[in-house]
Amino acid sequence: MTNPTYSQAFAQGVSEEMRRDPSIFIMGTDMTERGGSFAQLVGVGQEFGSERVRDTPISEAAMVAAGVGAAMNGMRPIVDMSFVDFSLSAMDEIANQLAKMRYMLRVPMPVVIRATSGIALYGMQHNNSLETWFAHMPGLLVAMPSSPADVKGMIKTALRGDDPVVFLMHKRLGGRRGEVGDEETLVPFGRANLVRSGHDVTIVAYSEMVARALEAAKLLAEEGIEVEVIDLRTLMPLDLETIETSVQRTRRLVIVGESPRFLGIGSEIAAAIQETLFRELAAPIQRVGAPHVPIPASPPLYQAMSPQVADIARAVRKAMTS
Repeated sequence: MTNPTYSQAFAQGVSEEMRRDPSIFIMGTDMTERGGSFAQLVGVGQEFGSERVRDTPISEAAMVAAGVGAAMNGMRPIVDMSFVDFSLSAMDEIANQLAKMRYMLRVPMPVVIRATSGIALYGMQHNNSLETWFAHMPGLLVAMPSSPADVKGMIKTALRGDDPVVFLMHKRLGGRRGEVGDEETLVPFGRANLVRSGHDVTIVAYSEMVARALEAAKLLAEEGIEVEVIDLRTLMPLDLETIETSVQRTRRLVIVGESPRFLGIGSEIAAAIQETLFRELAAPIQRVGAPHVPIPASPPLYQAMSPQVADIARAVRKAMTS
């Protein structure tokens, strides 16, 4: 499959790694036959059987606890949470066990927690963006791929590493197609991707917001504003070096995320850049994010609170005129 969807790229990467490493197995609900709620593992259960693709009871706490125990005994589990919102039922196991065991016991803890994240028409209890929570927790790595190539390359990296990884796939990207690498093409964590070059303003984004940032950049180019777009790819580790290098050229920065703007990843990046490049900035840093409100089920309200291309373009124009 040379041009898979975002979801198919995940299944492809997982299947290749499972063939390579017999210690990898999957736990979750609706895995074996259905391939997950977002078709992210279609065909994997049929290939590897119920010993390595396990349908579990609906208990996220039990899934993560079993994953921690399995990792401590030499296995490499993928714990599929379906929606990231369900991880709240396993927060003690994630924050107090999984995130701390490698430091406490000096043993590998190669658990991947896969979940869908981001805002879509699923109502407020299935739409939270919790990436900042996990990035704030020492001991966890947080990956948020925006393309099929990054999905495949990053899950392979996660499955070959020794740290716990929260692997968040955006629910609106599942059908997006793109080329992917071969079986040995890995995407390293902590290395952002420069997806568009420009000299006027730097936009930093991640996950589904990368596509919207690129749309905004195309729109702004018609106005004579050349935007550089950086895809973070991982929030932990965070590649500040690539951001700093870009901002040294453009002297302007806009940070785009879908989580609430208050205490979001944009706040951390803005603070870090202010500390290192304050005297080189030509304008105040702009942040684009969701308002501090629960996610509405109403389509017009959902559209209003989710960052749109026009919101990103407005922030860039503000940075250019400040």
